[in-house]
Amino acid sequence: MIPSLLRSVAGSLLLAGMLSAAVPQVGDRAPSIAGPDQDGKPWTLAAETGKSAVLLYFYPKDDTPGCTKEACGLRDRMGDLQKDGVKVVGVSFDSAESHQRFRAKYSLNFPLLVDTEGKIADAFGVRMPDKPMARRVSFLIDKVGKVAHVTDSRDAQVHLDEMKEAIRKLH
Repeated sequence: MIPSLLRSVAGSLLLAGMLSAAVPQVGDRAPSIAGPDQDGKPWTLAAETGKSAVLLYFYPKDDTPGCTKEACGLRDRMGDLQKDGVKVVGVSFDSAESHQRFRAKYSLNFPLLVDTEGKIADAFGVRMPDKPMARRVSFLIDKVGKVAHVTDSRDAQVHLDEMKEAIRKLH
């Protein structure tokens, strides 16, 4: 009785946005997520499944030093990422307008999902406690929708280095 009650309460809190899911681990099926990009165009992980791998990365805030370093590092590697069949998608709590300015300022060549309510961050368990922003966590999701690699570090360079190696191992 108690375990089912706890699961019920946890499920209710998760649905209410008061609790994040656990961070998916390597081998787990990635949560099914959807959200608008910076231009309001709908994006879903399900639409990419079977087509390409996805580097889904969460970051705290547009146009801040670490977030800019990570975004520009991914931008600069886009040719190699495309050759490897990997699509890049960034996610933060910032607005569409903020994402548009950030993309334009740094000529970013991949979509940024608008997650102002934190639903996508919560599905991946990456919301910062007591803050309306995500931790810097990157997920490499393979073509079949399973998590192939997770990088959970405050250091943008660690994300760039680990994901480069994880993508190499994916093939």
